[in-house]
Amino acid sequence: MELKTAHACFGGAQRFYEHASREVGLPMKFSVYLPPQALMGEKVPALLYLAGLTCTEETFMTKANAQRVAAELGMALIAPDTSPRGANVPGESQAWDFGVGAGFYLDATREPWARNWRMESYLLSELLPLVSDKLPIAGDRIGIFGHSMGGHGALTLALRHPGVFKSVSAFAPISNPVNCAWGQKAFAGYLGEDPSSWTAHDASELMSAQTRAPYPAGILIDQGMADKFLMEKQLLPEAFEAACAKVGQPLQLRMQPGYDHGYYFIQTFIEDHLRYHASQGLFG
Repeated sequence: MELKTAHACFGGAQRFYEHASREVGLPMKFSVYLPPQALMGEKVPALLYLAGLTCTEETFMTKANAQRVAAELGMALIAPDTSPRGANVPGESQAWDFGVGAGFYLDATREPWARNWRMESYLLSELLPLVSDKLPIAGDRIGIFGHSMGGHGALTLALRHPGVFKSVSAFAPISNPVNCAWGQKAFAGYLGEDPSSWTAHDASELMSAQTRAPYPAGILIDQGMADKFLMEKQLLPEAFEAACAKVGQPLQLRMQPGYDHGYYFIQTFIEDHLRYHASQGLFG
């Protein structure tokens, strides 16, 4: 992997990398914040952050103001890009909510997307092993969180790969994509028209299928009540709340008055999320 840029930040290092991905078949970019403890040789726990539609590997690191608390806690932050880029698939950039910048953190099975749009395999089989091998990150102490499309990704990957992630939280996640326009468009495009194939990538459906609470220490979700996408029924947190209640999964769903869907909302509550993950066993 190639280090593109690095910046001193709260005694640690904010780095931006690029590497040739075997899973995606294209160069992929990602960013990592290493706290001071990592620079001194300590293997530190990490949070994998998944960003939302139209975002890149830079968005969270430049907008969320998470590094200060991560430095205090001794926690690394990892943020991948949101999709492959440069595949030149016909129509890949025609819509802001499908294609480039909109990978939905799954492996596409429908052509022409199946060859490159393999974000789930990229994250689980390639990126996490790569950063654990090449950087002072403890691969057995990883939490996951994300925003909007990335909140969807965090919840679904945490449920699909429970042994990988110690903890999970989300900001304004797309909680029930089989029942919202964003999810239906993405799933039909990436997975095909048969809705029976979609439920394996829907957090509410996945949670409802559990026989016991998969994260007994809890899941944290923050949702702004002035979020226009909440009002447009794109996010549907109530569906995930009902699914958690059904299987006895502890959930903190915090409805935050006055907050919208953007990064001012995330900045406000990012410290709560980092401290929440730190309390969930990431430090041993």
